[in-house]
Amino acid sequence: MAGFPIEVATRIKTLPPYLFAAIDKMKQAAIARGVDIINLGIGDPDLPTPQPIVESLSTAANNPKHHQYPSYEGMLSFRQAVAEWYRRRFGVKLDPADEVLTLIGSKEGIGHIHLAFVNPGDVVLVPSPGYPVYPVGTSFSGGVSHFMPLTKANGFLPDLQAIPKDVAKQAKLMWLNSPNNPTSVVMTKDYFKRVVEFAHQHQVIVCHDAAYSEIFYDGKRPASFMEVEGAKEVGVEFHSLSKTYNMTGWRLGFVVGNKDVLAGLGKVKSNLDSGVFEAVQAAGITALGLDEAVTDAIRRIYQERRDTLVPGLKAVGLDVDTPPAAFYVWVAVPKGYNSASFTEHLLEKAGIVTTPGNGFGAPGEGYVRMTVCTSKERLSEAVERIKKTGW
Repeated sequence: MAGFPIEVATRIKTLPPYLFAAIDKMKQAAIARGVDIINLGIGDPDLPTPQPIVESLSTAANNPKHHQYPSYEGMLSFRQAVAEWYRRRFGVKLDPADEVLTLIGSKEGIGHIHLAFVNPGDVVLVPSPGYPVYPVGTSFSGGVSHFMPLTKANGFLPDLQAIPKDVAKQAKLMWLNSPNNPTSVVMTKDYFKRVVEFAHQHQVIVCHDAAYSEIFYDGKRPASFMEVEGAKEVGVEFHSLSKTYNMTGWRLGFVVGNKDVLAGLGKVKSNLDSGVFEAVQAAGITALGLDEAVTDAIRRIYQERRDTLVPGLKAVGLDVDTPPAAFYVWVAVPKGYNSASFTEHLLEKAGIVTTPGNGFGAPGEGYVRMTVCTSKERLSEAVERIKKTGW
C-alpha cells in the first residue's frame, strides 16, 4: 500500500534551517574531502567538565532515590544552591522556593517561556543579530518578532529610544543577552537601569539571557540584570551551567527573578517535560559550590586563546574588536565579501569553519563569528592559514 504525503505544520515550514546544523553539514562535507578542519564555528567548550562535578554525578547516579521522576521545578537543594551562588556572585537575594526554576539547559526555558506569555499577534522585542531561539520561540507561540538592530554605531546594544511607541505598546517580552552572542558586548548596570524604566513604562516582561556571565576577561566581571533595583519586578534572568563549567552536554540551567513569570513558565514546563535527572542536579550543586579558582583557571585558558586569535586576526588586516567577555570574536568581513561568501572562502581555502553573521539576523551581515573553543596552537594555525589565503 502506497503511503500518503507527510506535511509538516506551517510553523515548521516557515523556519530557516537551524544555523548550526547547516554549518555542521558544510563541515562534514569538507571532512569527507579529507580537509583538516579547524572548527571555530560553534560555541561548545572543548575543555572537560571539572572532575569533582563528574564524581558527584557518578555518586548520585548510583543512588536509587534519584532514579524516579524528578520534581518539575527542580530539587529544592539545587535551587538553594542557585540562590546561594547568586548571593555570592552578585549580592542578589532570591527565594529558592519561588524565585528560582530549574531548566533542562537554558535553551529549553528560553524557547518555552513564549508559550506562557505570548498570544498570537503579540510582539516580542528581539536583538538582532542574536541567538536564533529568541525569534523561533516567538514564532512557535504565534508572536511577531520586532528586531532591535545591534550595530557598531550603537555599540551593538539595542537602542531603546528607536523602538516605535506603538510597537512597544504591543510588546509582551523583551530579550536581552549580556555578555552577548555573537558580538561579545557587555551591558552595564546603567544600561540595565534604562531597561527597567522602559519595561515599567511599557509593561514589558524582560528576559535576560546571561549564559556567558562567567566567561569574562581582564578581571572585569559582567553585571547581572538582577543586580539593578526593580529588575525583579519586571523580569527574569536565564542562566546555564553549560559554559561556566563546561557542561554543555549535561543539560542543566535555571531561571531566576519574578515569581509570577516563573510560575507561568513552570506551568508550561509541567505540561511538556518531566524535569532534570536528579543526579545531574546533584552534580550541579557541586558545580555551583566550587571554589572560584576552578572558574578562574577556565577563564585564563580562554583569555590566552583570545589573546592569541585577536592579535593574529588584526595582524593579517582583519577588522576586529577585542571581546571583553564570552568566547566569541566578531570579525568584520573584508571588502569584496559578504558574510556567507567569506565563511565559504575560509572553509574552502583554509579549512576553517566560522559562522556567517547574517545567520544570527540581517544586521549581522558583514561579519563572521569565530570562537576560541579550541587550543592556542590551532588558533595560531588558523591565523596562518587565513594569512596564506591572501583573502
